Amino acid sequence: MTAPPTDDTPATAHRVQIEYCTQCRWLPRAAWLAQELLTTFEAELSELSLAPGTGGVFVVRVDGEEVWDRKRDGFPEPTAVKRRVRDRVAPGRTLGHTDRP
Repeated sequence: MTAPPTDDTPATAHRVQIEYCTQCRWLPRAAWLAQELLTTFEAELSELSLAPGTGGVFVVRVDGEEVWDRKRDGFPEPTAVKRRVRDRVAPGRTLGHTDRP
């Protein structure tokens, strides 16, 4: 259940989940990506969770919608995931040097 917005939380705050494979020992990679996303989208996110999984899973979801799947997209570079998350939580926002070709 999502908590109601406070003065510090925007009404459109979003939830991100990173599901990672414990068998593959991908927790450090998931935690690093979580840090990158929290730093970039601190005003837009109300929650970021790490969800242990198995079977080689590494999936990033925004508000329950899958935005990255390692099995389909390969291992994510932070900039690629940031773009996909940005498109859901802050469309039109620039990511600075990350958006440069």
